[in-house]
Amino acid sequence: MRSLLRNFVPLLFAGVLAAPLVMTGCQSQAPAPVASQAAPQDDSYTRWEHETHRDHVDVDKRSADERKQYNDWHSSHPDHH
Repeated sequence: MRSLLRNFVPLLFAGVLAAPLVMTGCQSQAPAPVASQAAPQDDSYTRWEHETHRDHVDVDKRSADERKQYNDWHSSHPDHH
């Protein structure tokens, strides 16, 4: 029984030390969060600003009316989905 324990303890210790490294490595491979229409991640928002002659402003700082205008524009352009 003691020889089994002597062989198992170093493996257990190595596993305890390696676990944080393995978990951190997996965390960096996590998928990016899904972009909402309120915060577009692609260049369609920039294109909308350009086409409608607006200055660049973060979408969260736009009025509710302007965000609705962008969402309407975005939904009418199927090539931007």
